[in-house]
Amino acid sequence: MSSAAIALHASPVAPALPTVSPAKALEVYTGDANFMTSLARGLTVLEMFTQQTPQMTISQLSVKTGLSRAAVRRCLYTLAKLGYVGAEDGQRYSLRPKMLSLSHTYTVSNTLSSAAQPILERLSNKLNESFSVATLDGDEIVYIARTQVQRVMSVDLHIGSRLPAFCTSMGRVLIAAQPPDEVERYLQRVELKPYTPKTVNTVEKLRMLLRNVRRNGYAVCDQEYEVGLRSMAVPVYAPSGKAIATVNLSGHAPRMPMMDMQTNFLPYLRAAANELSVFLR
Repeated sequence: MSSAAIALHASPVAPALPTVSPAKALEVYTGDANFMTSLARGLTVLEMFTQQTPQMTISQLSVKTGLSRAAVRRCLYTLAKLGYVGAEDGQRYSLRPKMLSLSHTYTVSNTLSSAAQPILERLSNKLNESFSVATLDGDEIVYIARTQVQRVMSVDLHIGSRLPAFCTSMGRVLIAAQPPDEVERYLQRVELKPYTPKTVNTVEKLRMLLRNVRRNGYAVCDQEYEVGLRSMAVPVYAPSGKAIATVNLSGHAPRMPMMDMQTNFLPYLRAAANELSVFLR
């Protein structure tokens, strides 16, 4: 569960620790007696399976994770016994359908995710466009609800998909909503990978864009993550006033001029965000 998702519960909770990947956690929490290294290793192995690498051998996983072959073998043995991975040929491992039970449990138990899906579907039916809801997890956004009336990206996005925050409209909304010191820490560590020729390429320009988001109350990204893709996002606020999620519209740039997005779609996005905020009270 993402740190933003934890904040959805109404009861008071202790502040969440900064989210790090299992692989990074193995370095950060070395020597912490309460940190379960074996669990982190297993999660690290699971995170290596992607759309680009759906099947891997023990040797390949050892290289990608930095873990020893023996450690990877033990992780895979345990995960296979539990039904989360398998190897039809005894060598190349892949994820098994039981993995879906983990994401499904999060989706149905999370107030925002459950409330968002019918709202997005209603928007899509009315406007014939693709809409999403995402939260911030570390320096990435994570999709928790999505409707897609047509394929607008080369990447197959779905619930659980992750994208970089700095060059996406949803990410900028959530980064801009952080306290100023958190924003500055983010700007100091962010890696401005050039996904397209239009991707923001300087920290100072990104800082200016985030200021604009805070001032305007929404973000627009024009082909920064993928050529031909434009998107707009607005924040979803918890009762505390904290932006804990974002609602997004995405579409093909040639048929979705920037002015039309602001005139025709921004009111619908804000109405959907306000409706979602009601479920968090």
